[in-house]
Amino acid sequence: MLTVIAKMTAKQSKIEETKALLQSLVAPTLKEDGCIQYDLHQGKTEEQVFFFYENWESREALEKHLANDHLVEFKEKAQSLLEKPMEVFLMHKL
Repeated sequence: MLTVIAKMTAKQSKIEETKALLQSLVAPTLKEDGCIQYDLHQGKTEEQVFFFYENWESREALEKHLANDHLVEFKEKAQSLLEKPMEVFLMHKL
């Protein structure tokens, strides 16, 4: 199993737009082969900070996810919404 933690920081003026776009990724991603878990979180005190906590069956399943149309579209739109580039951490449980 592969765990992914992705951190996104929205521009202050784009928090709600970013949140809506990120929420739109959840349902289609959960239907993908190899997706075990795909949870979106928002900071309580830092509302501009979002995290995806993801679990995938394999690196191959993650690679297919990253090539899906809804992710490609997200990456294009995110450039105007995010304060800085997304940070992505690939991890395994100890």
